[in-house]
Amino acid sequence: MRFGPVPLAEAEGAILAHSVRLDARRIAKGTLLGPDDIAALEEDGQAEVVVARLEPGDVPENEAAERLAAALVPAPEAACLRRAAPQAGRVNLHAAGLGLLQVDVDRVHALNRLDPAVTFATLAPFSVVQPDMLVGTVKIITYAVAGETLARAAAVAAGAVRVREPQLKSAGLVLSLVGDDSDRLADKAVRAVADRLAALGAALTDQRRVPHETDAIAEALGSIGGEIALVLTGAATCDPHDTAPEAVRRAGGTVTRFGMPVDPGNLLFYGRLTGRPVIGLPGCARSPALNGADWVLERIVCGIEPDGDDIAAMGVGGLLKESPARPQPREGRGPQLSARR
Repeated sequence: MRFGPVPLAEAEGAILAHSVRLDARRIAKGTLLGPDDIAALEEDGQAEVVVARLEPGDVPENEAAERLAAALVPAPEAACLRRAAPQAGRVNLHAAGLGLLQVDVDRVHALNRLDPAVTFATLAPFSVVQPDMLVGTVKIITYAVAGETLARAAAVAAGAVRVREPQLKSAGLVLSLVGDDSDRLADKAVRAVADRLAALGAALTDQRRVPHETDAIAEALGSIGGEIALVLTGAATCDPHDTAPEAVRRAGGTVTRFGMPVDPGNLLFYGRLTGRPVIGLPGCARSPALNGADWVLERIVCGIEPDGDDIAAMGVGGLLKESPARPQPREGRGPQLSARR
């Protein structure tokens, strides 16, 4: 593509680069200049105009944006996405339903490194999205792009984005109680967990309240309903062999991960029991505030089971908002080992 000022005599058929306001009308930027436009510019006393002129093989911005969006989302229904009509070199992608935004980060990086004129921006990977939410936008910055560049971009970015809809619709919660834990506090914890699930299109369909003992938790886990088993203990889980993880093993399950580099949320554990995921929720899950358990629960509900590497990678960006109600703030006045809960 050639870009720059040209005499009016050479401007017909070119793309106007900048809007021009005349006495009687305004010619908008991006206009493909025709005879009437040239005559109006001449009458206004213009001698030249800044234009973009396509060369053989160039693809106009709207066509380029539409083709790249089609490569990114070749099957919109299957990807739970909707492609908008192109406008000014842009095609927006909207979620077609509730779910988790899954982005092939390497593919998107490769696309955005090809040519600064060809861009694709998304929400953060694994964002929870609602129907009709804008989740990504293709933007061709120049008025046209070389066909070869567009083809390379389409190839490297093929299928790089989708919304994963909720797959698991129910969960059971085992709530362990210590000493004189009140029903009021337990009810508050149950509501917080139920609200988290509801936001993902799932429901808390069963709950058991048991003493904070390995056998009691194991027995409850063996009979609790739901496609996901959740455990929220009255005392913090401080070791891979603490009460709740041992209860999972005693019930016949496995624990594949203890601890995560997200704060709040460090004391989460994760495993499987009778073919379903088990999440040992950290104590901060009693609050509605965002914590590391949300990131694990969201993925599992949407059919993306995190492995150890996935959870380890959550540390970047995993320092979440501090709560004034936190028993042991990150920046306190000194060690408070007894406050760890």
